[in-house]
Amino acid sequence: MRTFKTLMLGVSLGAMALGAQAQEADDNQAWVSDGLTTFVRSGPTDGYRIVGTLTAGEPVTVLETSGSYTRVEDADGDTVWILSDELQDSPSAGVRVPELEAQVASLTSELDGINEEWETRVSTMTETLEQRQQRIEELETRNRELDAEADEALRQVRGLQARLDTQEEDLLLRYFMYGGGVAGAGLLVGLIVPHLPRRRKKNDRWF
Repeated sequence: MRTFKTLMLGVSLGAMALGAQAQEADDNQAWVSDGLTTFVRSGPTDGYRIVGTLTAGEPVTVLETSGSYTRVEDADGDTVWILSDELQDSPSAGVRVPELEAQVASLTSELDGINEEWETRVSTMTETLEQRQQRIEELETRNRELDAEADEALRQVRGLQARLDTQEEDLLLRYFMYGGGVAGAGLLVGLIVPHLPRRRKKNDRWF
């Protein structure tokens, strides 16, 4: 399908180029009609003798016209008369086809080069996008792992905080218990000591 489009593009461009060349060519330039080898005469009527032939597509130079005949000069410099209807203003297909084929080949080569260049660019861009997508997926995976680790760390911190709060409460309770015990013991001692018998002091005299 691409080859057909390329061929049609080449044919169109070639036809336009040749059309422009035909317009710029000498107005006296003509070509023998395609698919026709025609007899030429020595004069401008059917009564003149046939002096030769011109090959289809052969370029000639128009010199003059008389009635239905035109006097032309061929590539060898010979002047003959040919029916005007057997001349055309544009090059024959035999001339155009090789030129068009060359142009098509050139355009095809150029388009293949462009296509190869774009395929290389697209391949490079695709590879870059795949690498970036892979990197994004890796970062997203790492981000999920970090989120999970952060959640676990937060859970552990909350557990430690709860344990710390409990330990602080236990410590305060122990302080109260120890303080109460000490106070109770001091009070008990204070109540018992006054009721203990006192020892008498001995008076030792030395004479």
